[in-house]
Amino acid sequence: MQRMTASTRGLATALIFGFSSTFAQVPPVVPVAQVEPMGAASSVSGAPVAVAGPEKVLRVAMRVAETGFDPAYVTDLYSRNLVANMFDAPLRYSYLQRPYQLEPSVTDGMPEVLDNATRFIFRIKPGIYFSDDPAFKGKKRELTGADLIYTLKRHYDPVVKSGHLYRLQGAGILGLDEVRNAALKGGKPFNYDQAVEGLRLVDRYTVDIRVRNSDPRFIYHFADPMLSLMAREVVETYGDRVGEHPVGTNAWVLSQWRRSSQIVFTRNPNFREVYYHEPVPTERPVLAEQVKRLQGRRLPMVDRVEISVIEESQPRWLSYLRKEFDLLDDLPNEFAPVAIPQNKLAPNLAKQGQRAIRYERADVTMSYFNMEDPVVGGYTPDKIALRRAIALAVNQDEQIRLPRRGQAVPAQGIISPGVFGYDKQLKSEMGEFDRARAKALLDLYGYVDKDGDGWRDLPDGSPLTLEYTTEPDARKRQLAELWQKNMTAIGVRMRFKIGKWPENLKAANAGRLQMWGLSWGADIPDGENFLGLAYGPSKGQSNKSRFDLPEYNRLFEQQHSMPDGPERLALMQKMQRMAVAYMPFKAETHQVFTDLAHPWVIGYDKNLYQRDYWAYVDIDTDVLQKSQRH
Repeated sequence: MQRMTASTRGLATALIFGFSSTFAQVPPVVPVAQVEPMGAASSVSGAPVAVAGPEKVLRVAMRVAETGFDPAYVTDLYSRNLVANMFDAPLRYSYLQRPYQLEPSVTDGMPEVLDNATRFIFRIKPGIYFSDDPAFKGKKRELTGADLIYTLKRHYDPVVKSGHLYRLQGAGILGLDEVRNAALKGGKPFNYDQAVEGLRLVDRYTVDIRVRNSDPRFIYHFADPMLSLMAREVVETYGDRVGEHPVGTNAWVLSQWRRSSQIVFTRNPNFREVYYHEPVPTERPVLAEQVKRLQGRRLPMVDRVEISVIEESQPRWLSYLRKEFDLLDDLPNEFAPVAIPQNKLAPNLAKQGQRAIRYERADVTMSYFNMEDPVVGGYTPDKIALRRAIALAVNQDEQIRLPRRGQAVPAQGIISPGVFGYDKQLKSEMGEFDRARAKALLDLYGYVDKDGDGWRDLPDGSPLTLEYTTEPDARKRQLAELWQKNMTAIGVRMRFKIGKWPENLKAANAGRLQMWGLSWGADIPDGENFLGLAYGPSKGQSNKSRFDLPEYNRLFEQQHSMPDGPERLALMQKMQRMAVAYMPFKAETHQVFTDLAHPWVIGYDKNLYQRDYWAYVDIDTDVLQKSQRH
């Protein structure tokens, strides 16, 4: 069976829903430079490296559209995964090492950690180059220590609107807050050239970073896509459109881009020599044999990666079955009973040689309340009671059984399994379903039907209406239906606002949504990542609820500087209890995911913290060709 091109794949998707006539008017995929022309500049960073034999193409479907490619700005999982394949962070996680282990990416060894984790010395490895771009005026551009300093400073620039600033401010890089505040108060551009005590360029490749607060986990952030290393010339060339022109040092360059539809990557001709040397996972025999085959191979092993955005579950699943995609990243829940009955790969798929990779993503699904909203926000007892009642009325077991098809476990708090700070013994109101108590709370605080229309009103007699924002895909529709059912059962009117993911994310960060349902995945294997969802200074970043409680903020900052141990764990548990008491969000589930891989995909495994896996997999063209003939 011959695999479809981008346009025929989209046409097949359209036919499933009966709108092929409108789809036919969509233009084909074109190079990035043609999509977004900007004078003579182009974000196409070079031609693919010539290779012998048939071109190897890795094809993957993505269920949510990208929001851009600016590492400092993007916060969603899907865009960050794309960014990580074009840019290098200083450090990385070993692809197959378990437990997860940090290792150098573009540094010469691991950073030195000195003075009670308040000083960190990074040494960039010489001879690493950015992909070619007109911003470099025809010259090869080497990665240096100055790029690390510039990358860190960008997060403090108010114009950038970094979604990750709070993670750096917790450590307090000496002098950077002052430069940021001067820009904010004076209405002047951020001064990138101003020297600060906390960032010192020792020589061309060495950077000495000093922070105010002891931060034992500070280096974790240097393996995260938020610190993808950027060249100042590129940012200054493209300005506020730099998110459309990614230029990094990793294995891939953006070659073609049709927004929210298809993204194509080709090999970076300037990518350094990196070879596959991964531990053999002997407990998984099939993967172990594949890993042995790949040892010593130069990375990347495929020539091209095509990402197609297919938001609806059914066409994504059917396209995978028709072999239009090599990997199904995140099996849609509604097809779990077919693909993995009793959570084991279905016999017909196993017979084809497919593999199922099942894992907990270290995430939490939740619905947040905007604490600044006049209806559901606020810290007075009546507002807290309203949020608690809404949370108690949510039937998590039904949500897990129906739309999630058993692919999740109930959440008792905001911290997920698999990270430091998770307490598997925790039982809390966050995880309870008690409709009678929900009604009693509403009655007690005056949320009763005052006008006889069958719906509860606010204590002052005005209508009580919840507005819940969601997305148009099938799974979100099913979740919305359950929310409607649960709220109707306690007499609370709810309406839904439907929007695309990127637009909803922008609105959430701006504080314009009353309620929104989303998931949050760990960036680092530590529970602080989740506690930050309620940290006041991160409002507009990770803190979508805009919760801002001084005592919670104080405890967050206190635990930040503590080493892992019983004392820190006790503070983290206290913060979880505070979040349950004020209920700025309803933590609903921790998800269990399954990825599927066709037999010609060699070496694929899921690493929660290393996102640039494309370079670590190969396509067995012999197996692929045999499959196409059948």
